[in-house]
Amino acid sequence: MDPIGRLMGLRYKSHPWHGVDIGPEAPEVVVCFIEMVPRDTVKYEVDKVSGYLKIDRPQKYSNSVPALYGFIPQTFSGEKVADLSREKTGNSQIVGDSDPIDICVLTEKEITHGDILVRARPIGGFRMIDNNQADDKLIAVMNNDALYEDYRDVSDLPEKVVNRLRHYFLTYKDLPGNPADVEITHVYNREEAVDLITRSVADYQTRFENLDNLLSNV
Repeated sequence: MDPIGRLMGLRYKSHPWHGVDIGPEAPEVVVCFIEMVPRDTVKYEVDKVSGYLKIDRPQKYSNSVPALYGFIPQTFSGEKVADLSREKTGNSQIVGDSDPIDICVLTEKEITHGDILVRARPIGGFRMIDNNQADDKLIAVMNNDALYEDYRDVSDLPEKVVNRLRHYFLTYKDLPGNPADVEITHVYNREEAVDLITRSVADYQTRFENLDNLLSNV
């Protein structure tokens, strides 16, 4: 983060999408902003304008997020991310969903609330398509976690863990009488997850190319 950004962060609360750095070790280790934890019974998400957490909706069913859940700062699901989904699925209609890249972080620790930053190692992900929009869900492990530290790729995870995550993402947008039109076409490995992050950083820099200039003139 540049000196102007650091100085502003001392005086003002940094916007978790635009004001938090992805980290010097990215894409192998990334800083994640956590919105939700497994004990949450409502869905929280960051308000894109203010940067504060807001209640998106109460969970209508009893399912709860099975891991820490949030997004990677300074990423964007745009043309380069959509290109990867189009290539892998053969669906030429897919576009980016214009959101930061979602990530779930596995840890043995009980984290009691969101609105925190976590360093995590991506090990894979789900290629989720939501109404022809790329809505990838990356899977990561908390960096230096006592239990998950040795997991290097999604193939190392127990199948039950992957299936639990998959079930959550296929159902968490469902409303009574109105199931969501989403599908998971692939479960992909660490290498592809790293590629996705690299693409999403490039998409972010394209989408917000004037942001640094605007901040420098504040």
